[in-house]
Amino acid sequence: MKPSPQRHQTVYPTARKVRRACQNELYRTIKRLGVWIPKEQVEQAEKLYVNKVLLNIQWVTENASHRKKLSDWWDENVSEEISELWKVEQSKLCAAFREAFGG
Repeated sequence: MKPSPQRHQTVYPTARKVRRACQNELYRTIKRLGVWIPKEQVEQAEKLYVNKVLLNIQWVTENASHRKKLSDWWDENVSEEISELWKVEQSKLCAAFREAFGG
């Protein structure tokens, strides 16, 4: 039996899946932060996060099963801008994200 060539190809998520995943991750992070974030700031953070993921979609998809690597990437590339936007301490935001994301 011949293996299917599609089996080993990387399948990229749709923009909708990326957006929904980012929304869920930020929602869980906010719950763990225990602070109130205005809806407008949450939406701005979602747009920022989605854009960063889409710009790095190949790397994110290749490392989809490595939560620690993805959390490290989030700490380095996303957390600083969101912490400034939400006016929360970056270290607390990173810890809340890791707890929510599982990395």
